[in-house]
This record gives sequence, structure tokens and C-alpha cells, in this order.
Amino acid sequence: MVVQSAQLMALKTASIDLHQAVASETNKTPKFRTLLKRLDETLTNIQPILQESSRLSKVLDRPENETDTFILHLKDGKMVVSECSTIQFWYVHKKSAHANKLIHLDHELLRFFRDELQDDTSTGIRRTQTDVHALGRKMDRVLSTITKQPSGLSSSGSVPQLPDIIIGFDIHLKELKRVLLKDANQVVTVSAPGGCGKTTLAKMLCHDNEIKGIFGDNIVYVTVSRTTSLKTLVQKIFTHHFRENDCEFETDEEAKNQLKNVLSQMGSEKILLVLDDVWCESQSIIQDLKFPIPGYKILVTSRFLFPSLGSTYELGLLNDEDARTLLNHSAFTCDANQINVPDDLIIKMVKSCKGFPLALTVVGASLRGQDELTWRTTLNKWSEGQTIFHSNSQLLFSLQASVDALESLPIARECFLDLGSFPEDEKIAASALVDIWPELYSLDREGMYTIEYLLELSSRNLLNLNVSRNDASEIEGYCNEHYVTQHDLLRELAIHLSSQEPTPQRKRLFIEIHANIKPTWWIEYNQQPISARLLSVTTDETFSCNWNDLNAPKVEVLILNPRGKNYTLPHFIKTLNKLKALNITSYGIYPSELHELAFISFLSNLKSIRLEHVSLSPSIQSICELKNLQKLSFIICKIGNAFVDFSSMPPNLKELEFDGCYDLKQVPASICNLVYLRKLTITNCHELEALPKGLGSLSNLEILRVHSCTRLVKLPESIRDLCNLVFLDISDCLSINSLPDQIGELKGLRVLKMSGCHGLEELPASVTDLSLLEDVICDEETSYLWHYYESDLSDVKINVVEDDRLANFKKIVG
Repeated sequence: MVVQSAQLMALKTASIDLHQAVASETNKTPKFRTLLKRLDETLTNIQPILQESSRLSKVLDRPENETDTFILHLKDGKMVVSECSTIQFWYVHKKSAHANKLIHLDHELLRFFRDELQDDTSTGIRRTQTDVHALGRKMDRVLSTITKQPSGLSSSGSVPQLPDIIIGFDIHLKELKRVLLKDANQVVTVSAPGGCGKTTLAKMLCHDNEIKGIFGDNIVYVTVSRTTSLKTLVQKIFTHHFRENDCEFETDEEAKNQLKNVLSQMGSEKILLVLDDVWCESQSIIQDLKFPIPGYKILVTSRFLFPSLGSTYELGLLNDEDARTLLNHSAFTCDANQINVPDDLIIKMVKSCKGFPLALTVVGASLRGQDELTWRTTLNKWSEGQTIFHSNSQLLFSLQASVDALESLPIARECFLDLGSFPEDEKIAASALVDIWPELYSLDREGMYTIEYLLELSSRNLLNLNVSRNDASEIEGYCNEHYVTQHDLLRELAIHLSSQEPTPQRKRLFIEIHANIKPTWWIEYNQQPISARLLSVTTDETFSCNWNDLNAPKVEVLILNPRGKNYTLPHFIKTLNKLKALNITSYGIYPSELHELAFISFLSNLKSIRLEHVSLSPSIQSICELKNLQKLSFIICKIGNAFVDFSSMPPNLKELEFDGCYDLKQVPASICNLVYLRKLTITNCHELEALPKGLGSLSNLEILRVHSCTRLVKLPESIRDLCNLVFLDISDCLSINSLPDQIGELKGLRVLKMSGCHGLEELPASVTDLSLLEDVICDEETSYLWHYYESDLSDVKINVVEDDRLANFKKIVG
């Protein structure tokens, strides 16, 4: 009793200390804020347990050493939390490792207090332990009654029947069988958005003769609802597969152990457990059901990705041929009096359904027996701005469920809806979102949380996040080569969900103009103000730039998506007094030549400008009047003579970026006057021959990237004066043949990237003075240059990366 009392006090103290540390770090730094908030929520939920002696005693009713180990975890966790503010943002591997420690700490807390936390009701009212068990038994009886329905219902442990018609899944079945039977991982997850046929594929696998020959009667099929607990799930398995109707479990741990014992007693027989429709909240259940039993496999279907649990089979959509076959089956009968529908309408309808089996089935059924006029009317509605969801509630319900699952992550949901701002079938640069989302949702400007939300949405199959560089040694978190793609139907879902309110009341407004035909509401409302904070305008190559007035006093983010060779900025831009972020990206074959750039000078609150694939003129100098501008990006821009006599720059600029500007030969010398500049990025500018001699006057510069500028011969000697520089990247600058002699005066430099510097023959002796240098990232050839100084730089880690000469060549000729 004395030992338990001491443990109780130690546990309370460690928990309170950890909670205080979490609160302190959350207020101190924006880093890891999302993870810290999750920890705070978990610790807050635990507080009532710590205050109630009977409940706390029950928690401590376990081996003494297990509790002592957990208390040590809490003490170590306090140190991990307290280090959050010290992790520098340019060390991605350290950020990632630290984030994993925070996630692990949260999981340990939830695991240790799991039984007590599960005894809280959904309303948040604490019930006594007796009441909760009584309620659990009552719910189990209700579930037992429901599950006595005929085989084939979702609650049954036997395999449901296959649908009458299955089209286009034979190849998927073959590939899934290969992954399941040949892969060493115990868990295989079939992942895809709602409506793609994950459940159908799982049923096909279970009914396949080869699979039945291997697993026999030991195929257990269970549908996992969002609210399923481990013990309820195991109860289903015992009741419907093992015919144990009297089984009842008090805790998840008991249920887990009983299932493990039963499966272990099956000897050499192979077992397949199918968990259908698993949501992200139930990922821990899958982990709990992994037992070290030979021949035991788990097949999961989910809208989410669970890479840490095993292998993933990402289910693709139907090709055009299979999609048409499925649509025909749903829309047409064998009736001799069947109405003929022209092929062109069928083809258009197939393309509108985007290859989603559910969409093809639902749309086809809704058009069954309808005449040609109905088909044309349906297509016309979609082309006039209505979406496929307006007339198909079942499809909307299926796909919207994935978005509704973000209810506990409201910002992630808003981020998903924002993706409707960009044109269909186009890549979305992650760095563009880094500019937009901080303004709308008060995220950090380093991009860490933007990437976190992108990963969250990607894990739920609501978008695809692509990283075009596969450099495991990437340290600084540069995300310009990361991009997002999204399936057309998911983009339409984002637009549909963003368009539920009347136009003037919407938070985000998406305008698409084709052939100069503007939305009718724009003409009707005229001067009526709109409430949107985000405004997106997409125009085609025929748009004449004849703009209407638009009263948008609340717009903070403006996204313009032109396609034409010439593009005049809308005159109403001058009235957007609250505008903070401006993104202009041309999606035409040629860069769009921008006109009336002087309008931008009226935007006194503007903080970031991103110009991509546009042609600039000297009128761009009007941006120099923007005193609040903090970030300016030129991506794949045609510079021309825009920077001739460019005598000044926005005075408070903190980030300046040139990427892929193929005719940029000189950077304006006026950048040397940017005393607040922290980041200067010049990448893939193959005509750049020199940097300004006065670069060293950028006294606050912390990050300098001069990556893949293949004609750049040297760095200016004045670089020695960059006393705050911590990160320098000169990788793939093929023509650089020497480093400044006094580079050792960069006393704050921590990271140096220099792979692909094939012209470099030696290092200046002053590199031994780089006292804070921690990482050098280089290719094998360059690494030999550092061997001479190994004894003087014993604390420096030399990271050798493989030199991709083909990729470098593509960058040069591209």
C-alpha cells in the first residue's frame, strides 16, 4: 500500500509537470503547436482520473515496474516537450524525429489510461464504473440482436455476398492477391477515396477460389464502424465466427488476449481477418489485432493510409472502357423498347463520372429509361456550374463522409475546401499553399504546419502529395519541389461544399470564366458586397480581360489563374484593402504577359506575392511601394527587361525567391538594401552569371540557396559578412570552381549543401574556422575535399548523397 501511495504521488507530480511544460511551450513557440495541443487535450482528459483516488488506484492495478516505467516516460516526455522551442526549422530530420517523440508520448498516455478514458460517455459526463459496464452490456445485447440477421450484413463475421455485376476489377484482384500472399507484412491496406470499390474488391478476394483454398473457413470479415471499440469488434468475431454467444469482455485488453489465445490454438491453419471501412480513429485497433501467429494475415479497407502498419494497395479508378461498360449496365436494360442515346452523350457522361464506380452506378441508375433530352439536360447543368453532386445525393453522401471525418481538425477541412481555388487537372505547388494558409488560418510562415495538413489530407485520400526530389538527406525543409494533385471529383466536392450558402455569404468564392461569359450573379449583384475571404478567378485563353466591378471588402487571399497570352489585372483589385496574399499563376502554353501591374501598388496590406509562369515588364517596379510586403516569389517567370534600372525593393521584405527564371542573368543590386531579408532563394536559373557584390550587406540573412545555377562561377567575397547565415546551398552549381577565401568568417553557418559542384577542386583553409558547422551535404567526389580537414572538423557530419547526373541534365535543358 505504501509503494502504491508513493507511485500515486509520483504519477500525479509527473503528469502535472508535463502538463505545465506543454502549456508553457504552446505559448512560447509556434513549432509543433498542433501536436502540443493534442497532448494538452489528452492530459486535460486525464486530469479527472488523477483527482479521483478510486479510479487512479485502478489504473495502478498493474505490475509495479510497468507503472515506474511509465512515470519515467512522463519525465522524459517533459524534457522532450521543453525542447520544442529549441529545434531549428531548417533541420527537417530533427523536426521529424522530435514530432515522432511527441506522437509517441501522446500514444503512451492514451495507452496507460485507455480503460479509464474509454469509460467516459460521448457527452463528456462521468459515469460510475458500474453504470458504464451495465451500459456496455446493454449495447452488446443490442448489437447481438442486430447481428442475428441473415448472412451478408455488415455486422456479420461471414463474408458478404458479391454484387450482381463487377466490372474492371480483375487486374486489381490479381495484384491484391499477389501483395497479400507474397508480401512479408502481416497487414495489407486497400486504400482509396469513397466510392472507388474498396469493399467490392475485399469481397472478391474472400470469394476467390485460390484464397478460399488457402484460408478455408478461416476468413473472418468484419465491418469496422467509426465508433467501434476493440472489445466490441472482438465480440462480433466471437459471436459470428466462433459461435460463442455468451462471451463478454470487461476491457479491451481482455478481449485482445482472448482472441489471441483462440487464434493461437488453431495451429498450422492459416487465418485471414478482413477489417472493412476502417477510419483513422481505429488505427490503434489494427495494431492491437496484430499477433505473432504464423499464417495470420489482416486485410484492411480504408479511405485513409496507414503506412506504419504494413503494405498499402492503392486502388485506382476505372479506365474509360470499363467505365462505359459499367455505365451502360446501370443505365440500360435489355428491353427491346430501350431508348437509344447517342454515343457522344454516353462518352461525355462517362468522363463526367471520372472513373468512380459509385458515380457511374448512381448516375446510370438515375438516367435509366430517360430520353436523350434528359441526358443532355443533366450534362448541361453540370457544364453551367452545377456539379454531379446536385443530382446524386448518394454519391455526395459517400464522398462527403471523408470530409466530415475532419470535424476534429477544422483547419484541415478548410484547407481541403480551399483546393477548389485551382484549375482542374493542374498541379498545385505546396509552396503556393505555404503563402496562402498562414494568412487565412494563422499558421506558421515556415511551412511546417502547411505540410502537416497536406500530409493529413493525403493520408485520408483527399489529395495526392508528390515530392519530386527523393533526397533522404534533405535537411532544410524546402518544399518548392513538392506539389499536390487532386482527383477531379474531389475537387468538385470541395467546390460543391464551398457553395452551399448564397453567393454573397460564402467564405470562399470560385469564379470560372469561359469565352468571356461571366456568372449571372456577378452581373445581378453588381455593387452588392461579398463576404468571401478567399477569391479565385480562373479564365481561359479567349478571355478579353473585360472586367466587371466587384465589391469584395473582406478578401484576404486572391488567386488569379489565367491561360491567355496577355492578361490585364482586374481593376477591382485596387479596392481589396484587406488583401494579404496575391497568387497569379498562368496555366497557358506560353507565359501570360501581365498588364496593369501598377494596380498592385494600391494594396497596402499585402504580405506575399507569388507570380508563376508569367512575363514581367518594368511596371513590376510599382511593388516597391508596398511597405508591408514580406515575401516575393518569381517562379518560372520571363524576366525580360523588368529589372533594368530596378533601383529599389519593398523595404521590409523577408523572403525573396527566383526559381526557374530561365532568362535571369543578374539579380537586381538593390536587393543588397534589404536589411530585414532572412531568406534568399535563387534556383534553376541557368543564365545567372553573378550575384551582387554587395550581398554581404544582408546582415539578417539566415538562408541562402543558390541551387542549380549552372553558369554561376563564384560567390561574392562579401559573403563573409553574413554573420547570421546558418544555411548555404550551392548544390548543382556546376561552374563554381572555388569558395571565397574567407568563408570561415561565417561563424553562424550550420549547414552547407554542395553536391554537384564538379568544378570545385579545393576548399579554402578557412573552412576550419566554421566552428558551428554541423552538416555538409555533398556527393562522393566533393566529400574527398573535406577529408584533408577531418581532424579540425571532427564534429561535422559529412552526408554523401548520390549524384543524379541525369536529373541535373534535365534541369539544365528543361
